[in-house]
Amino acid sequence: MRDLVERGFEDGRLTGRAPARGRRAVTVNLAESPLGWLASRGLLNARQVEAGEHLRADYERAQMAPSLTMRWDAAPTGRHARAEALDPTSAQIAAKQRFDAAIGAVGPGLSDMLWRVVCACEGVPAAERAMGWPARAGRVVLGLALDRLADHYGLG
Repeated sequence: MRDLVERGFEDGRLTGRAPARGRRAVTVNLAESPLGWLASRGLLNARQVEAGEHLRADYERAQMAPSLTMRWDAAPTGRHARAEALDPTSAQIAAKQRFDAAIGAVGPGLSDMLWRVVCACEGVPAAERAMGWPARAGRVVLGLALDRLADHYGLG
């Protein structure tokens, strides 16, 4: 499903509103992730979405998701090939540290639902079933988790 809308793009960040005349704009597919789906129906505010997207970006940069395809990086060569292959980049390490700090700031009771929906891209109903929660409880927990996450990131 595609739900394309125009969003403003200012200071390197997406705004939650249509672009002003003469401003840069990008086309966004709101149906791309569960977070976008919830936001497109008015169930999350722009602050919560920004916090979630920030967390997902760090998750992706840290390359914590399982790899589904072959890696096409150049094969290490030389005597120190094994050590170089195991050494992750400093950007990846920093993203992992930011991700861990954000999940820690959210707390153990809320971070499970946050991770499932934002990082693993599970739908809220699927996450509720997997965790044995009643229907619509996950949306409330996700909202609280995203609010704590936005506080952690200092989003206004």
